Amino acid sequence: MNLKAGLFQNQQLKLQMTQQLSQAITILQYSTMELNAYLEAKQLENPLIQLEPPKQDPLHQREPYTYKRSAGHHENTVDWYEYVSVPKRTLADALSVQTNLKSLTSLDRKVMEELIYSLDDNGYLRVDEDSFIQKHGLERIQLENYINRLQELEPAGIGARSLQECISLQLQRKADVPTLVMLVVDNHFQNFAEKKWKAIAKGLSVELKDIQKVADFIQQCNPKPGSKYSQHIAEYIIPELVVNVIGGHTVAVSLYDGTTVNVTYNEEYTEFLKDHPDQEVRSYLQEKEQDFQWLLQSLRQRKQTILKVGRMLAEKQKDFFLRGPSFIQPLTLKQVADEIDVHESTISRAVKGKYMQTPYGIFELKYFFTSAIKSVRLEDSEAASARTVKNELQKLIEEEDKKKPLSDQKIVHLLMDRGFDVSRRTIAKYRDQLGIASSTLRKRYE
Repeated sequence: MNLKAGLFQNQQLKLQMTQQLSQAITILQYSTMELNAYLEAKQLENPLIQLEPPKQDPLHQREPYTYKRSAGHHENTVDWYEYVSVPKRTLADALSVQTNLKSLTSLDRKVMEELIYSLDDNGYLRVDEDSFIQKHGLERIQLENYINRLQELEPAGIGARSLQECISLQLQRKADVPTLVMLVVDNHFQNFAEKKWKAIAKGLSVELKDIQKVADFIQQCNPKPGSKYSQHIAEYIIPELVVNVIGGHTVAVSLYDGTTVNVTYNEEYTEFLKDHPDQEVRSYLQEKEQDFQWLLQSLRQRKQTILKVGRMLAEKQKDFFLRGPSFIQPLTLKQVADEIDVHESTISRAVKGKYMQTPYGIFELKYFFTSAIKSVRLEDSEAASARTVKNELQKLIEEEDKKKPLSDQKIVHLLMDRGFDVSRRTIAKYRDQLGIASSTLRKRYE
């Protein structure tokens, strides 16, 4: 090793993140709606960029999304505008209308209005009672009276401060509520929620099947009474790729550009570039023209990359497109990256937020990438995908005896018999991802 001090020359290769590369990476990872918003922003900063609407009406003219109903020999195309949502009243609006019908003093209205606006999206009251009392100069019993007035409004359960209170308020308005139901909610709710039913049954001297009936009755209540007024903006999924099966054995993949705005050159500035006397103006427009060309190149690269990924998915997951979702195969980002000779991170960006229209519905591109599960059958040379194992797990849970639900270990043995080598920890993880409760919580007593 040379430890002498001095000046030395050294050559090395290093990737530099240029503005063009950064833009291409950004555009690649955008979904269609995000890309449209990005292009609109670019138009504001570059006068040479002109945007035109998509060539076709996405609601009526695109074939993959036109739903037709057959009635005899007639075909009726559904008018999708009928399904566009209209703004709904907020929870505060609905409650304010009800309070306006009551005879209230100015103080009453002020307090009630503040309580209404202290409700969360689910209709629960979120207020610091001590601070509220001090702010309005109230006694605690007065605040309780105001909260009781709020809880008398519709929908039932509004203004509750806990799930137990919410359920109790709704039961109070129901007719013919069994006494046992009110006893459980008022005195044993925590144990009931944690499904410690044996302790409840013993304490109340009833059978477990009676507690099961209580659970069935309580399930009629709405734990989120204010949720129906929540203002959630509908996000429409727009697929980037369309898959068609031709002749029952050929899978064809194409890009769908019917909802992406078109970028064109603003011809009004052509003469400015040629003959404008001001050198600064010409330099500015030349810079913007170069930016315009970079943008077009980035958009072309985005389309090419997404189409390459789509075609590779069609090749690797051919059984899925021909035979259905249960035949999905193990596939990793690295496998696809190696096949089309790009970096794995490029594939990750290309599939982020992108969707594919298939004969079996619309799927996110990430859906087709799933890990492999080793087969326990010697004659099976190919491993199964994690998605296939999840489908099998779902079927086992649906078919199980609810009085004796399958434990995770039992599921492991059943999947072993079907040729899947999985651990109990893996089953617990997949069950959690599918939103399936444990065997204890799935158990019914009648």
